[in-house]
Amino acid sequence: MQPVTLNLETLCLQVCDLARTTGGIIRRDIHKIKQQDIELKGRHNYVTYVDKMSEAFLVKELSLLLPDAGFIAEEGTRARTGGRFQWVIDPLDGTTNFIHALPIYSISIALMDQEEIVLGVVYEVNQKECFAAWKGSPAFLNGQPIQCSCSTMLDDSLLATGFPYSDPGYMEQNLRLLGYLLQNSRGLRRFGSAAVDLAYVACGRFDAFYEYGLNPWDVAAGSLIVQQAGGKVSDFRGGRNFIHGKEIIASNPHIHIHLMDIFRKYFIVKE
Repeated sequence: MQPVTLNLETLCLQVCDLARTTGGIIRRDIHKIKQQDIELKGRHNYVTYVDKMSEAFLVKELSLLLPDAGFIAEEGTRARTGGRFQWVIDPLDGTTNFIHALPIYSISIALMDQEEIVLGVVYEVNQKECFAAWKGSPAFLNGQPIQCSCSTMLDDSLLATGFPYSDPGYMEQNLRLLGYLLQNSRGLRRFGSAAVDLAYVACGRFDAFYEYGLNPWDVAAGSLIVQQAGGKVSDFRGGRNFIHGKEIIASNPHIHIHLMDIFRKYFIVKE
């Protein structure tokens, strides 16, 4: 059998078009959600028919682009693994925002070749902003190249974070860390979509983002976009286990080491 060779640039452009189309479907239903449409997957973890509809559409269309690829999808429309390629998708990252009509939520689509992320697209639905990158490319926002910020001092940095729905195990450490960062940065934002937070690091709106309790579909696409924009991405120990390890720090290249030192001091991670 001949090895599969992908034109990642062409495929990425096709995925961007698909994300825009799916975003239109989501925008169409933003004011149609009723309380009875909201299901509870876990404590404070919600899903709507829009999440499921978006995922079903993405799975169908992505299957046409790459028929033999598997899927790791948040809502479980299709969970097929074992092949070389896997799509990792979050059909609506920021469902709680969506339910409350808060305008920050996104679609996140990544492609894994074995264990390597080789393509990533994050589409912020309300601003119609499509962040994209593929292996070896620059990072792009609506087709224009982007880069991480050049801030070298934490005092001059704007940071982003999020809070897990169901893992209180780090709460005390996290609150101590929050206290330090709030006093030693330009501020800390909590937008409610990890994919958007990562995309904003990639284009320099945020200087860094960190969070724990995340899943592969939350971070797979955004982590590649940050790296292709010149940023650094790691787990809380400075390692590479940020896709499956449920913890991530993404920042511009200048402050990453400083952030790691802070995490070692304030955030005692579990071994």
